[in-house]
Amino acid sequence: MAKYEEDYEKYDDELDDELYDNNPSQRDIEKTLKGYKVIIVCLVAVLALITFQHFRLTADLKQEFRIERDTLNSQISGLISEIDQINLRNDSVSNELRMNIAAERNKADSLMARLKKERNMNREKLQKYEKELGTLRTVMRRYVHQIDSLNTLNKKLAAENVGYRKRVAAETSRANIAEEAAQDLRNKIKKGAVVKARNVQLGAYNTGGTNVTRANRASKFKTDLTLTANELTIPGERKIYVRIIGPDGAVLSGGADCIMEFEGDVISYSAERDIDYNGQDLDVSIYYSNENLTSGVYTAEVYMDGYKIGTAEVSLR
Repeated sequence: MAKYEEDYEKYDDELDDELYDNNPSQRDIEKTLKGYKVIIVCLVAVLALITFQHFRLTADLKQEFRIERDTLNSQISGLISEIDQINLRNDSVSNELRMNIAAERNKADSLMARLKKERNMNREKLQKYEKELGTLRTVMRRYVHQIDSLNTLNKKLAAENVGYRKRVAAETSRANIAEEAAQDLRNKIKKGAVVKARNVQLGAYNTGGTNVTRANRASKFKTDLTLTANELTIPGERKIYVRIIGPDGAVLSGGADCIMEFEGDVISYSAERDIDYNGQDLDVSIYYSNENLTSGVYTAEVYMDGYKIGTAEVSLR
């Protein structure tokens, strides 16, 4: 039996050799496939090695970035601490400079917040953060220099301040005296600039324009006056107001809109007139109509530029 199996295997090998001899292309294909398999295995091994190296390098880079980010974060914290110390030890810093320092403090806070939120750190982003930090440091160095200069100047000014205060006190005293004198002069000029009225007269007239003395015949009043010349008064348009007060002490009003201010009060008036005063004598007549008059004494008060400048009376029977 063993002999038979040995002969069969020998016969099978001879048959395979004969087949391969008769089909050389099939043998080549199998050899080629075996070569591809070897190449594929090699490529897979190389790819696995490259992948391993890549992950290892990536892990190293991430660790390096974490270290650099922590270092950068520590530097920003140090800068913030320096800014806070500047504010604490310089209470006399100007408001503008204090606001500028506060703005830089906010920028540092914002930079730290953005750095903490950063998840995909790379070299370009690190360089950007380092650049921003460098800019903040440069600005703060400039502010520190300004503060030091101000402190030096303040010390110098403090030494000179005593003498200046004495001189300022003396000058202030002289200025106050001069201001009082100037105010007194302004008051005198203001009083001197008041236009006065002379020859103020109050008359009653009928509808035909004839002067009358009986109340039942009178239908209007006419106030005549002369504005005196005054070179101190500024020429221009003016309003003259007349208040006619009846025997009962009530003002004969010209209407609901006929009100004016006088010495802080609002009072009614009887009639008004616009004039153009040029600093020279000016004759003025002002009329007021009222047919319901009673006997008694009527008084006319004349006002201009906030002053009462004249009065006159007339008695009607």
